[in-house]
Amino acid sequence: MANDSLTPSLSSTRQYAALIRENIARVIVGKSEIVDLLLVALLSNGHVLLEDVPGMGKTVLAKSLARSLNAAFQRIQGTPDLLPTDIIGVSYFDQKQNEFTFRAGPLFSQILLVDEINRTTPRTQAALLEAMAERQVTVERESRRLPQPFLVIATQNPVELEGTFPLPEAQLDRFFLWVQMGYPSEEEEQAILHRFKLEEPLDTLQAVVSGEEFLALQQAIRQVQWQPVVERYLLALVRSTRSHKDIQLGVSPRGTLALYRACEAYAAIQGRDFVVPDDVKYLAPFVLGHRLMTTHRNRMRGRRNAEIIAEIIQAIPVPTEEISSVLAPR
Repeated sequence: MANDSLTPSLSSTRQYAALIRENIARVIVGKSEIVDLLLVALLSNGHVLLEDVPGMGKTVLAKSLARSLNAAFQRIQGTPDLLPTDIIGVSYFDQKQNEFTFRAGPLFSQILLVDEINRTTPRTQAALLEAMAERQVTVERESRRLPQPFLVIATQNPVELEGTFPLPEAQLDRFFLWVQMGYPSEEEEQAILHRFKLEEPLDTLQAVVSGEEFLALQQAIRQVQWQPVVERYLLALVRSTRSHKDIQLGVSPRGTLALYRACEAYAAIQGRDFVVPDDVKYLAPFVLGHRLMTTHRNRMRGRRNAEIIAEIIQAIPVPTEEISSVLAPR
């Protein structure tokens, strides 16, 4: 478990993040950036859409995060015949008790991996949407709260599109971050061969932080400070998506708030109690990219949302001199 000298506070967020990162690194080779992004989402009470080809270690990464937090983990395989009751659970009549009893489905976990979410039908996606947005599910008119912390890591294969149901904009907007893992380097791939040659490191992975401590950290990051000039820079980036010639539908206020929360969490795990413009620049593609709807002409040209976000970041001046007082030693 975590070091007893640490207490769940803003000043200790960096130490907690380091504990989790180092623990996951015992299983996952490289990918420290991806781990940090997962922590940003979890600290911000958000969800992550991982898009990459099969075999990149997405499931192992999700399990490693759950083990590190001593959190309940469940995995759902997306298929066209998956029903909402398959993930939520069902009520059945218990003859011994002579009453109806609810049997919870895999949705009642803390770290939930939904593999190939775009293979599930819109009906099942809608059931998942309620859980992601409200942290609760409704069964026979009764609302049931989900355990906390609650993180959905959904995956989709960007190459194989046959038999899939593309996620609607409302569903995409519920994902806090959109992340691509990418292939490992040659050195990393060789390290993977050696690490998994004789044993399965995940089997011996122990928790380093409790769920209760992480819930306290979720509250602590709200203490991160913003300079007005950095807030205006964030707003300028978001509002530019609503007037860009290649964007049909720009980022909503929900996306603005998501980027705001993400910057606070990222600053905290970097050991700062204030946000700098580089935090906004770095996180904008992960938070805003999947929330855009480009024009039909750009979709036909195959231009990706990430390219447009990069163009907007390049065009908006970055504040420098006005934040010098924040960066001064304390």
